[in-house]
Amino acid sequence: MKKYLVALLAIVLIPLSASAEKWQEGKHYSVAPVQKTNKAEVREYFSYYCPACRGFEAYLPEIKKALPDNASLKKTHVDFMGYASADIQFMMSTAHTVAERTGLGQAFSSALFNHLQTKRLPVDKQDDLKAIYVSVGGDASKFDKAMKSFSIVGEAKRNKKVQDVLSKGRYLTSVPTFIVNGKYIINSKSLEQDDFINEYNKLISYLLTLD
Repeated sequence: MKKYLVALLAIVLIPLSASAEKWQEGKHYSVAPVQKTNKAEVREYFSYYCPACRGFEAYLPEIKKALPDNASLKKTHVDFMGYASADIQFMMSTAHTVAERTGLGQAFSSALFNHLQTKRLPVDKQDDLKAIYVSVGGDASKFDKAMKSFSIVGEAKRNKKVQDVLSKGRYLTSVPTFIVNGKYIINSKSLEQDDFINEYNKLISYLLTLD
């Protein structure tokens, strides 16, 4: 019986050991000296001005599907791109939170990516974002109210604070960047390109197990 249990344990541990050997800190991911998030999460830092971020949208459903039940996929819009002022980019971050909270996150993001990158139209004020929100089925008056909401503005400010800490430490310098549990930063360039999304999901799964 003991021999059987030892053999069974070895079978279980071999894949875990192989996974740990495959993924190397400093090559496949880096570790920020910050506290882990309380809940398991994968967070994409992105910008509506970023073509690569727009292209990565197609992968998000597959990434989300591969996550364990206790983990969530979240998105934070950054404000350090050079195409607009930090204030305008923070406004976009707040508007993104409004859209997410009202069930229009994906539709709003697609429309805003299209507005900036395909139509090449500017966003200079809140009314520009409101028009996009309304175009995907949102309510104009609710948008204006939500953009001033203590809860939504507070979330946007908290996200910016975390972004600033990661940026100052040079852990977040470009987009899209995916960070697991608030501290494990994925190096996308280190992954096999011919099996990219599968490799991405395997690395995420591994990072979710780390302390």
